[in-house]
Amino acid sequence: MENIDIIIIGGGPSGLAAAKAAISEGANSIVVVERDNSLGGILQQCIHPGFGLSYFKKELTGPEYYGKFTEQLKGEPIKFLLNSMVLNISDDNKVSIVSSEHGFLELKAKSIVLAMGCRERTRSNIRIPGSRPSGIYTAGTAQRLVNRQNLMVGKNVVILGSGDIGMIMARRMTLEGANVVAVVELMDYLAGLNRNKVQCLDDFNIPLYLSHTVTKVIGKDRVEGVYVAKVDKNKVPIKGTEKLYTCDTLLLSVGLIPEIELINNINLEVSKITKGPVVNQYMQTSKNNVFACGNVVHVNDLVDNVSIESEIAGKNAAKYALGKLEDPAKELKVTTGENVRYVCPQKINLDNNNNEEDIKLFFRVLLPMSNVTLRVSVENKIIFEKKALHVGPGEMEFVTIKEKDLKDVTSPIIIEVI
Repeated sequence: MENIDIIIIGGGPSGLAAAKAAISEGANSIVVVERDNSLGGILQQCIHPGFGLSYFKKELTGPEYYGKFTEQLKGEPIKFLLNSMVLNISDDNKVSIVSSEHGFLELKAKSIVLAMGCRERTRSNIRIPGSRPSGIYTAGTAQRLVNRQNLMVGKNVVILGSGDIGMIMARRMTLEGANVVAVVELMDYLAGLNRNKVQCLDDFNIPLYLSHTVTKVIGKDRVEGVYVAKVDKNKVPIKGTEKLYTCDTLLLSVGLIPEIELINNINLEVSKITKGPVVNQYMQTSKNNVFACGNVVHVNDLVDNVSIESEIAGKNAAKYALGKLEDPAKELKVTTGENVRYVCPQKINLDNNNNEEDIKLFFRVLLPMSNVTLRVSVENKIIFEKKALHVGPGEMEFVTIKEKDLKDVTSPIIIEVI
């Protein structure tokens, strides 16, 4: 495997979409490295429908969604290394891989695409006190056990966190005959999509307790119950409000963390908010030949958005490998304004051709709001504005700006919700 144009690390939805776009852009040789024994990533265990509504214009299950990409990639000049783990990316662009089939490999490509996804936060990350019995799972682990390995994880379940996977597993456990006692959420608003609350909790009469948290786990060999308490405005449990919920299983849906350990040796700029690499509108990191996409950059609620961002990364990784991506004439920062938690991309690079391209800015708000205006401005000039009936932290928003509007701009671009 010599003269490789692009190495893509991760064969999930982001890696597959990046590979598809890279091929369309003219890349001649691509290597996709995947540590699992098959492609698809997390979508392999997401057997519920709801995927593809915006990207494919039809409702699909997770396996159906990634299956469309694998079908499109058949016969293309792509080498898939399954059961293969990337150990290191060096500063001189060498990718060290250990594989059950090939042993130790050291590959070098003109472009590298990071598509490693994210991992779940665990009990130790949020420091729930109490004993350490069996029966405590992250929601994603439970989903894999139930959907892919046909193993039931419990009969009486409490779920901490109202993230999408937590609510989806509340429905899944109910359909498998378990009793979901409650879904408990620390914040005073929903962490996931409202449609999942309706379809997964409301339709199955599963109670949701906002502004509550698990304060203690009890049990010796197996979970016997959890204490749940209300929290105040500072998210501190209120004394005297604790209540014991008898259960044999606790599922945790308490957030996701981008898998960025591989970039330690190449010193990429990392966002303090998203914990993923800082990128420009080409999904290009602070190291010009390294691109990043999907949940390794920032955690998305919809795989459709992942596909859009990953196609941008794959397309521009191919352009860079083929010598078609110009060095920028100038770089503009994108900053958060009122009520915005973060925005991606965080930078916009402008070349000398003054392209007429549209630039999508994805962002999350700080709190739920209704009847608001999404606004992008620069140098006290509004360059984009639209109304929204409702926005919330659990739902990704985006706005589209024109590159031509930035031709003579030097100040940061500000995005705000008012």
